[in-house]
Amino acid sequence: MEAYRIENVSFSYPEMNRKALHAVSFAIRRGDFVTICGRSGSGKSTLLRHLKTVHTPFGQREGDIYFFRERLDQIDHRRQASEIGFVFQSPDNQLVTDKVWHELAFGLESLGLDQSTIRLRVAEMASFFGIQSWFYKKTSELSGGQKQILNLASIMAMQPSVLILDEPTSQLDPIAANEFLDMLRKINRELGMTIVMTEHRLEEVVPISDCLVVMDNGRMIASGPPRAVGEKLHQLGHPMFAAMPAAMQIGTGAESTSALPVTISEARDWLDRQVAGKEGRRVPAVTQNVPPNGNIIVKLEDVWFRYEKRSVDIIKDLSLEVREGEFYCIVGGNGTGKTTALSLISGIHVPYRGKIFVNGKDIARATKKARSSDTIAALPQNPKHMFVEKTLELELNEMLSDRKLSEEEKKEKIDEAVRLTELEHMLSMHPYDLSGGEQQRAALAKILLLEPKIMLLDEPTKGLDAFFKARFADIVKRLQKKGVTLIMVSHDIEFCARYADVCALFFDGSIVTVNPTRTFFSGNSFYTTSANRIARHICPDAVTVEDVVALCRRNA
Repeated sequence: MEAYRIENVSFSYPEMNRKALHAVSFAIRRGDFVTICGRSGSGKSTLLRHLKTVHTPFGQREGDIYFFRERLDQIDHRRQASEIGFVFQSPDNQLVTDKVWHELAFGLESLGLDQSTIRLRVAEMASFFGIQSWFYKKTSELSGGQKQILNLASIMAMQPSVLILDEPTSQLDPIAANEFLDMLRKINRELGMTIVMTEHRLEEVVPISDCLVVMDNGRMIASGPPRAVGEKLHQLGHPMFAAMPAAMQIGTGAESTSALPVTISEARDWLDRQVAGKEGRRVPAVTQNVPPNGNIIVKLEDVWFRYEKRSVDIIKDLSLEVREGEFYCIVGGNGTGKTTALSLISGIHVPYRGKIFVNGKDIARATKKARSSDTIAALPQNPKHMFVEKTLELELNEMLSDRKLSEEEKKEKIDEAVRLTELEHMLSMHPYDLSGGEQQRAALAKILLLEPKIMLLDEPTKGLDAFFKARFADIVKRLQKKGVTLIMVSHDIEFCARYADVCALFFDGSIVTVNPTRTFFSGNSFYTTSANRIARHICPDAVTVEDVVALCRRNA
């Protein structure tokens, strides 16, 4: 039986010439795990929001959507609230109460269920999701992964027929993201729950999906089992194939005639067959990131910090050195202190012990004017914090309002930033009307206009598609050539492994290890790439897809 049927759905936002959706048609079977993917602005989230009328954006729609054979727009909101669960990208935006157990009960109370039923369902969900140990905690004390699991459990307590998720892992570290996806897989397989989700991080999602739907410019260009969709995208030469799992990319890159591997396990078996009984298994790394050998521009010495005098330490005895022109990436779990470390470097917060030097100056002793002369620019984790104007064009002009430049010079700089971030067709839009990935690009454009010497980037690739990540990497390399130093906090392991010069692992308020990128990722079990997991039993130094493809071709 079909859970959803989407028939020739088209949609246009107000005052927009181009359609966000073009005649989209497909069906979702009951019990299937369906993943919708595509570039930022391809219509993924717009399509997803049409699957529950309370979240449908304002605009002009054509076509019909059926929910278990009934027209969705004719099903009352109370029934939709009970039968259609919706998990958003940001866990903080969905939490409405102060305690975990309150949050679990909130939706049930809103539906008017009796107390005995509420207590039973809350206990059942707390047990199923392993929430017992933090059942009485404040929601503000939870990690990002715990908040997202709580959102999921709160919705599941209402016993929906369908679960819809909009990029639910975008703000989670790799381990928390895997735990969340494992929970979704368990719900899908053990409870028969129909799951529909959008996602940019496809490495772990594609292997657990029954159906993959690919969107491009508002149109559905492929739909079906992941292996078949991957093969179709490769045959079409479509750039969306670059977002497919490493296993698929390695299989096609090595020009194998056997079935395309999808999972890590399949790829390992496939690789064993490729190199069976052959010599020369080790190959020189294709990608070499050599850290710059310039002067130290940012230095932290034995830094300690807590937000309140009697609270616990967030930063504990932190020391690090970053050289001029270096791309320095920090990875680690949610809540370990990574973002706080960036705030200390930027001067937003001041440590109670230890010293921070920027360009050789102790920033604690420098005046505000002296600190600003070092031109540190920070890109926050939530790009919305940077938007204050009604249109993106006004946002960009606002960044240059205090600069002594002619109108022609300002226009030239803005045009360059817009071109680099691919925002040409969005200048008249309100920043809040942009997709998550587009907002991230808009925030980056504002930062670029400052022309900083040091850039602090907090999750800059969050919400970005594979295509713009490659463009962002080009921007990074261009900035490095100009001598700009970049310090990035990220959960995007694949991006860090491909482009960073140095990587550091943050744990419990401090850095526990720091190494050149290749050394860092070839020595880890969890904080490493899919390509390394596939090939490490044969070639431990292989970190990227290109490394493994080179290994296969050498042994062809």
